[in-house]
Amino acid sequence: MNIEITKQDKNEIELNIDNSTLAEIIRVYLNADDIDFAAWRKEHPTKPLLMKIQSSGKTVKKAVSDAVSAIKKDLDKISVDLKKK
Repeated sequence: MNIEITKQDKNEIELNIDNSTLAEIIRVYLNADDIDFAAWRKEHPTKPLLMKIQSSGKTVKKAVSDAVSAIKKDLDKISVDLKKK
């Protein structure tokens, strides 16, 4: 998996990501948080997708970090629940 930062400011970041599943999961968690904008698009099947994230509250870096932490927490809970069965 490759992630490349193409543009970065305090309140905005653009990423090239080659995994649409990962981009969609991050987008969902960011939009559930208090973020202004999180979306991705794929211009062509041979190119990586472009993800754009904007925030006017907390920094984008903090928002992405919080989203990844929440994803890990949910995955750990799912793993524990599956082991119980």
